[in-house]
Amino acid sequence: MTIYTVKEAYVTLQGEGAQTGRAALFLRFAGCNLWSGLERDRATAVCNFCDTDFVGADGENGGKFDGETALAAHALDLWNAEPRGDGRPYIVCTGGEPLLQLKAPLIEALHLAGFEIGVETNGTIAAPKGLDWICVSPKANARLAQTSGHELKLVYPQDEPEAQPERFESLDFQHFFLQPKDTVDQAENIAAAAAYCMKNPQWRLSLQTHKLIGLP
Repeated sequence: MTIYTVKEAYVTLQGEGAQTGRAALFLRFAGCNLWSGLERDRATAVCNFCDTDFVGADGENGGKFDGETALAAHALDLWNAEPRGDGRPYIVCTGGEPLLQLKAPLIEALHLAGFEIGVETNGTIAAPKGLDWICVSPKANARLAQTSGHELKLVYPQDEPEAQPERFESLDFQHFFLQPKDTVDQAENIAAAAAYCMKNPQWRLSLQTHKLIGLP
């Protein structure tokens, strides 16, 4: 039986990309293949600008779950904790890197629980079949295994040639977003991303609206 390790899970509004403003259950899996999540390793990590805590299982509604049925039931309980009205439940599987744990059996269990399933991945692992929404956020110096999906969301700017928007614009995605890097230079990063989108209308600006309005 697969043991799933979840850092946290909570209902909020999707704050980024094409699904911005949609109610969603965020299921954050522990672990990533591009950074250990420990500050001592950040400088040498493939992805060294991550702003997310994905280490362990001690976050809100996190834990270890014995099998996909148990995890799907946990997710449904969280969604149903308050009345939601009409509309199909939407779950966003994120991390860390969710595709280290999100495989066909869990996808099937979440579908049986009634969820529409989105994933936010770094794209280094090919996505399994059955996902309803695939968002890929490429990182410099990381081989891209998932080259198609619904949206490509590139953190911008990144200095490395391998992470420039031109590298990705011919890939098979419906939407292309630049998301300003969340650092001390955020204002400059927003201005740079906005300027790029104005000159290159294939790309759209994605802001982390949940942070702007104080949602998790």
